[in-house]
Amino acid sequence: MLSYYGSKWSSARKYPAPKHDTIIEPFAGGAGYAQNYPDRYVLLTDLYEPLIGAWQFLIDASPEEILSLPLMSADDLVDGLDISQKAKWLIGFHVNNAVSAPCQRLSKWARESGKISFWGERCRSRLAKNTIKTDHWSATVDDYRNIPNIEATWFIDPPYKDMGKHYPEGSDQIDYEELADWCRSRRGQVIVCENAGADWMDFRPLYDLKGASQRTRKEMIWYMEGN
Repeated sequence: MLSYYGSKWSSARKYPAPKHDTIIEPFAGGAGYAQNYPDRYVLLTDLYEPLIGAWQFLIDASPEEILSLPLMSADDLVDGLDISQKAKWLIGFHVNNAVSAPCQRLSKWARESGKISFWGERCRSRLAKNTIKTDHWSATVDDYRNIPNIEATWFIDPPYKDMGKHYPEGSDQIDYEELADWCRSRRGQVIVCENAGADWMDFRPLYDLKGASQRTRKEMIWYMEGN
Protein backbone atom coordinates (compact mmCIF):
# COMPACT_ATOMS: atom_id res chain seq x y z
CA MET A 1 0.00 0.00 0.00
CA LEU A 2 2.88 2.37 0.71
CA SER A 3 6.51 1.91 -0.27
CA TYR A 4 8.69 3.19 2.57
CA TYR A 5 12.29 2.71 3.64
CA GLY A 6 12.64 -0.09 6.20
CA SER A 7 9.06 -1.34 5.85
CA LYS A 8 8.47 -4.87 7.15
CA TRP A 9 5.92 -5.96 4.54
CA SER A 10 7.91 -8.91 3.17
CA SER A 11 9.19 -10.07 6.56
CA ALA A 12 6.18 -9.33 8.79
CA ARG A 13 5.21 -12.98 9.13
CA LYS A 14 8.55 -13.69 10.80
CA TYR A 15 7.33 -11.68 13.81
CA PRO A 16 4.82 -13.02 16.35
CA ALA A 17 1.24 -12.85 15.11
CA PRO A 18 -1.01 -10.29 16.83
CA LYS A 19 -2.83 -11.51 19.94
CA HIS A 20 -5.18 -8.52 20.14
CA ASP A 21 -7.87 -6.97 17.96
CA THR A 22 -6.00 -3.67 17.85
CA ILE A 23 -2.55 -3.16 16.29
CA ILE A 24 -0.66 0.05 17.03
CA GLU A 25 2.36 1.11 14.97
CA PRO A 26 3.77 4.23 16.71
CA PHE A 27 6.39 4.74 13.97
CA ALA A 28 4.05 4.11 11.05
CA GLY A 29 6.42 3.83 8.10
CA GLY A 30 4.94 1.51 5.51
CA ALA A 31 2.90 -0.30 8.18
CA GLY A 32 4.20 -3.58 6.79
CA TYR A 33 3.21 -5.56 9.87
CA ALA A 34 -0.34 -4.19 10.07
CA GLN A 35 -0.90 -4.74 6.34
CA ASN A 36 -0.53 -8.46 6.93
CA TYR A 37 -3.47 -8.35 9.35
CA PRO A 38 -5.83 -5.81 7.75
CA ASP A 39 -8.89 -7.21 9.54
CA ARG A 40 -7.64 -5.77 12.85
CA TYR A 41 -8.27 -2.20 13.94
CA VAL A 42 -5.02 -0.39 13.20
CA LEU A 43 -3.73 2.89 14.64
CA LEU A 44 -0.78 4.49 12.85
CA THR A 45 1.09 7.48 14.24
CA ASP A 46 4.18 9.33 13.10
CA LEU A 47 5.55 12.85 13.33
CA TYR A 48 6.28 13.02 9.58
CA GLU A 49 3.24 14.72 8.04
CA PRO A 50 3.75 13.60 4.40
CA LEU A 51 3.82 9.97 5.53
CA ILE A 52 0.66 10.22 7.63
CA GLY A 53 -1.01 12.36 4.96
CA ALA A 54 -0.43 9.61 2.40
CA TRP A 55 -1.89 7.04 4.78
CA GLN A 56 -4.89 9.25 5.50
CA PHE A 57 -5.59 9.53 1.78
CA LEU A 58 -5.45 5.73 1.40
CA ILE A 59 -7.71 5.22 4.42
CA ASP A 60 -10.30 7.82 3.41
CA ALA A 61 -10.36 7.46 -0.37
CA SER A 62 -12.86 5.33 -2.26
CA PRO A 63 -11.65 2.96 -4.99
CA GLU A 64 -13.09 5.40 -7.54
CA GLU A 65 -11.08 8.29 -6.11
CA ILE A 66 -7.86 6.32 -6.34
CA LEU A 67 -8.61 5.20 -9.90
CA SER A 68 -9.16 8.85 -10.86
CA LEU A 69 -5.60 9.82 -9.85
CA PRO A 70 -3.47 10.78 -12.87
CA LEU A 71 -0.70 8.62 -14.24
CA MET A 72 2.69 10.19 -14.96
CA SER A 73 5.15 10.42 -17.83
CA ALA A 74 8.91 10.63 -17.41
CA ASP A 75 8.81 14.45 -17.58
CA ASP A 76 5.97 15.02 -15.12
CA LEU A 77 6.50 16.39 -11.62
CA VAL A 78 4.27 15.21 -8.77
CA ASP A 79 3.80 18.80 -7.59
CA GLY A 80 2.47 19.70 -11.04
CA LEU A 81 -0.46 17.29 -10.77
CA ASP A 82 -3.89 18.82 -10.19
CA ILE A 83 -4.72 16.77 -7.09
CA SER A 84 -4.77 17.23 -3.32
CA GLN A 85 -1.57 17.48 -1.31
CA LYS A 86 -2.22 14.14 0.39
CA ALA A 87 -2.67 12.46 -2.98
CA LYS A 88 0.62 14.02 -4.14
CA TRP A 89 2.36 12.58 -1.11
CA LEU A 90 0.91 9.16 -1.87
CA ILE A 91 2.12 9.19 -5.46
CA GLY A 92 5.45 10.66 -4.36
CA PHE A 93 6.13 7.59 -2.25
CA HIS A 94 5.46 5.36 -5.28
CA VAL A 95 7.59 7.01 -7.97
CA ASN A 96 10.69 5.48 -6.42
CA ASN A 97 11.31 2.40 -4.31
CA ALA A 98 11.49 2.21 -0.50
CA VAL A 99 12.11 5.91 0.06
CA SER A 100 11.77 7.85 3.31
CA ALA A 101 10.27 10.98 1.71
CA PRO A 102 8.03 11.61 -1.31
CA CYS A 103 9.87 12.10 -4.61
CA GLN A 104 8.96 14.27 -7.60
CA ARG A 105 9.73 12.17 -10.68
CA LEU A 106 9.37 8.57 -11.75
CA SER A 107 12.79 7.03 -11.23
CA LYS A 108 14.52 5.28 -14.11
CA TRP A 109 13.93 1.99 -12.29
CA ALA A 110 10.21 2.82 -11.98
CA ARG A 111 9.95 3.59 -15.70
CA GLU A 112 11.87 0.53 -16.88
CA SER A 113 11.05 -2.26 -14.43
CA GLY A 114 7.27 -2.24 -14.70
CA LYS A 115 7.01 -3.43 -11.09
CA ILE A 116 3.54 -3.11 -9.57
CA SER A 117 4.96 -1.17 -6.60
CA PHE A 118 5.79 1.81 -8.83
CA TRP A 119 3.20 4.40 -9.78
CA GLY A 120 1.37 3.34 -12.90
CA GLU A 121 -1.88 1.72 -13.98
CA ARG A 122 -1.15 -1.58 -12.20
CA CYS A 123 -0.12 0.13 -8.96
CA ARG A 124 -3.15 2.42 -9.03
CA SER A 125 -5.50 -0.52 -9.60
CA ARG A 126 -3.93 -2.48 -6.76
CA LEU A 127 -4.32 0.43 -4.34
CA ALA A 128 -7.96 0.92 -5.39
CA LYS A 129 -8.67 -2.76 -4.85
CA ASN A 130 -7.06 -2.84 -1.40
CA THR A 131 -8.23 0.47 0.07
CA ILE A 132 -11.40 -1.17 1.40
CA LYS A 133 -9.16 -3.28 3.66
CA THR A 134 -7.98 -0.16 5.50
CA ASP A 135 -11.14 1.93 5.72
CA HIS A 136 -11.44 1.08 9.45
CA TRP A 137 -7.83 2.16 10.17
CA SER A 138 -6.75 5.47 11.69
CA ALA A 139 -3.62 7.55 11.07
CA THR A 140 -2.57 10.65 13.00
CA VAL A 141 0.41 12.98 13.12
CA ASP A 142 1.53 12.60 16.71
CA ASP A 143 4.39 11.73 19.02
CA TYR A 144 4.48 8.12 20.19
CA ARG A 145 4.44 9.29 23.82
CA ASN A 146 0.93 10.69 23.38
CA ILE A 147 -0.69 7.36 22.46
CA PRO A 148 -3.01 6.08 25.22
CA ASN A 149 -1.59 2.98 26.88
CA ILE A 150 -4.34 0.57 25.87
CA GLU A 151 -4.14 -3.19 25.70
CA ALA A 152 -3.13 -3.96 22.13
CA THR A 153 -0.47 -5.47 19.92
CA TRP A 154 2.23 -2.81 19.75
CA PHE A 155 4.52 -3.16 16.74
CA ILE A 156 7.28 -0.67 17.48
CA ASP A 157 9.66 -0.21 14.56
CA PRO A 158 11.49 3.08 15.19
CA PRO A 159 14.31 4.47 13.05
CA TYR A 160 17.21 2.18 13.92
CA LYS A 161 19.67 3.88 16.24
CA ASP A 162 22.57 3.77 13.80
CA MET A 163 20.48 4.57 10.71
CA GLY A 164 18.64 7.77 11.64
CA LYS A 165 20.31 9.63 8.79
CA HIS A 166 18.20 7.64 6.31
CA TYR A 167 14.93 8.97 7.76
CA PRO A 168 13.29 12.44 7.82
CA GLU A 169 14.95 15.23 9.77
CA GLY A 170 14.68 14.76 13.52
CA SER A 171 14.60 10.97 13.42
CA ASP A 172 18.15 10.86 14.77
CA GLN A 173 17.08 12.83 17.86
CA ILE A 174 15.17 9.98 19.52
CA ASP A 175 16.01 9.39 23.18
CA TYR A 176 16.35 5.62 23.02
CA GLU A 177 16.61 5.14 26.78
CA GLU A 178 13.29 6.93 27.18
CA LEU A 179 11.84 4.92 24.30
CA ALA A 180 12.97 1.68 25.97
CA ASP A 181 11.15 2.57 29.19
CA TRP A 182 8.06 3.49 27.19
CA CYS A 183 8.13 0.15 25.32
CA ARG A 184 8.40 -1.84 28.56
CA SER A 185 5.42 -0.01 30.02
CA ARG A 186 2.98 -0.83 27.18
CA ARG A 187 -0.06 -2.97 27.96
CA GLY A 188 -0.56 -6.13 25.95
CA GLN A 189 1.78 -7.65 23.37
CA VAL A 190 4.90 -5.64 22.54
CA ILE A 191 7.20 -6.22 19.55
CA VAL A 192 10.22 -3.93 19.19
CA CYS A 193 12.45 -4.04 16.10
CA GLU A 194 16.12 -3.12 15.75
CA ASN A 195 19.34 -3.85 13.91
CA ALA A 196 22.22 -6.02 15.13
CA GLY A 197 24.44 -4.12 17.56
CA ALA A 198 21.66 -2.09 19.19
CA ASP A 199 21.85 -2.20 22.99
CA TRP A 200 19.12 0.13 24.20
CA MET A 201 16.97 -2.96 24.93
CA ASP A 202 17.82 -6.62 25.42
CA PHE A 203 17.39 -7.56 21.77
CA ARG A 204 17.82 -11.07 20.38
CA PRO A 205 18.29 -12.21 16.76
CA LEU A 206 15.14 -13.02 14.80
CA TYR A 207 16.18 -13.51 11.17
CA ASP A 208 18.84 -12.66 8.58
CA LEU A 209 18.07 -9.98 6.00
CA LYS A 210 19.93 -9.49 2.73
CA GLY A 211 20.02 -5.86 1.63
CA ALA A 212 20.38 -4.25 -1.79
CA SER A 213 24.16 -4.55 -1.48
CA GLN A 214 23.71 -8.32 -0.96
CA ARG A 215 25.25 -8.00 2.49
CA THR A 216 23.42 -9.97 5.16
CA ARG A 217 22.54 -8.41 8.49
CA LYS A 218 20.55 -9.63 11.46
CA GLU A 219 17.17 -8.22 12.35
CA MET A 220 16.65 -8.14 16.11
CA ILE A 221 13.58 -8.27 18.34
CA TRP A 222 12.55 -7.46 21.89
CA TYR A 223 9.32 -9.20 22.77
CA MET A 224 6.81 -9.12 25.61
CA GLU A 225 3.72 -11.26 25.25
CA GLY A 226 1.60 -9.61 27.93
CA ASN A 227 -1.92 -10.85 28.50
